[in-house]
Amino acid sequence: MSSRVAKLKLNTFTSLALQLTSLVCGFILPRLILSSFGSEVNGLVNSIAQFLGFISLLDLGVGAVVQSSLYKPLANKNIDEISKIYKSADKFFKRLAYILVAYVVVLLIVYPTIIKHDFSYIYVVSLISAISISLFAQYYFGIVNSILLSADQKGYIQYTAQIITLILNTMTCALLIRIGCSIQIVKLTTSIIYIARPLYLSWYVKKNYHINKRITYLDEPIKQKWSGMAQHFAAYIILGTDNVILTLFSTLSNVSIYSVYHLIISGINNIFYSITNGFQSILGDMIAKKEVQKLKDFFSLMEWGFHTGITIMFGCTGMLILQFVQVYTKGINDANYYQPVFALLISLAYASHCMRLPYHILIKAAGHYKETQYTYIISTALNIFISISTVKIFGLIGVSIGTLVAMIYQTVSMAWYNSKNIIQLSFGIFAKQCVVDIVIAIVSYFLAFQIPFYSITYGSWCIKAVLTLACWICSSFVINFLLCKDKINVLTERILRK
Repeated sequence: MSSRVAKLKLNTFTSLALQLTSLVCGFILPRLILSSFGSEVNGLVNSIAQFLGFISLLDLGVGAVVQSSLYKPLANKNIDEISKIYKSADKFFKRLAYILVAYVVVLLIVYPTIIKHDFSYIYVVSLISAISISLFAQYYFGIVNSILLSADQKGYIQYTAQIITLILNTMTCALLIRIGCSIQIVKLTTSIIYIARPLYLSWYVKKNYHINKRITYLDEPIKQKWSGMAQHFAAYIILGTDNVILTLFSTLSNVSIYSVYHLIISGINNIFYSITNGFQSILGDMIAKKEVQKLKDFFSLMEWGFHTGITIMFGCTGMLILQFVQVYTKGINDANYYQPVFALLISLAYASHCMRLPYHILIKAAGHYKETQYTYIISTALNIFISISTVKIFGLIGVSIGTLVAMIYQTVSMAWYNSKNIIQLSFGIFAKQCVVDIVIAIVSYFLAFQIPFYSITYGSWCIKAVLTLACWICSSFVINFLLCKDKINVLTERILRK
């Protein structure tokens, strides 16, 4: 267990460092684009990125299934089986890279004709081309190596590489914007810098793993290869279609407004996702070795930890995001970035999305893709139907309602499935945890509601943020001590033992 814990700590630390770096860098460049190029260009960049992201749908969930398939041969150090899975996955993703090229060609022809804009055809086409390069490199050179490292609890290798390229890209692009380069040059530079990461991962895996790329196989080594389709499509559609729906049924200015709020929300969301990267490989290892009681104890504490952390972080986000956007977009008057109802709903939607993470990664670690397809299909249908039905009437609010309803359904459904089919823990534990979350949110909100926001400056916002966070942490500790004392005792015991 010590090796697992050491790897978990290293993966979690580097993954958190990556998300914090992404968060900081993610604030710098969009602000520079907004101030230098305007909301329309910012909306165009985000819209193109979302349309290019559609190619990941052709992954068909194979990436997640590949990772699940690698747990057992890695635990048993079965090099032949690892090589077969690697070769099969590598062949699949290289084919996907070629499909990406064809998709980009179609996008170059069609996309400029379906959006409401005042840009020239050449302007839009050159921007699409510049942004697409790094995506091709990811699928052709790097994605299988990333999956292998994650499955082997060595995610810290790729996280460190990403941190370096992120910082280098932010510094370079900021300089290019300052000296007056076009948005196409800026995005082309980003693509060139990002190519370095998959090339490095390819070199690292070649040096440190004895993968036999000439190995042959008769039977498909990746079991349930297509069973991750529903999960994969749902994951993309629930979080990825809002921009697309706004592009098709609204304006690029609304896409820009959404992207600014999403920048903050997704940053918090990705922090929790980064933590799961380490946990999933541990759960997969426990399941592969049939360590039932260890799995139950570990998952129970993890579930409580995620719920508590998510309630605090997204509770604070819901109370602070509107003021932050006011400060962040100060001086930008070509769109209305003050959207209080949307701010609240999108915070609740992403909080619900994160609440499902413990149950989602347990399903992935156990490889129960086919058995849970219905959950993902229904949540996807809910999101699309509600978002399209309400976007014309409510705009930004409409798409956030669709995401919120879909995520609440998915979280409850996953928790129910896990309790009955994988972890064998009572569903009542999940229900009680949700009640605790709601109590914490209500008490903390009323405690923090009176904290003033003196002026539209970063200094004033930071003071409000610190006081708000203190209120949520204190009330969360007291309520958990009263209602979840067993978890507090276990956590305290482990901290003291360390």
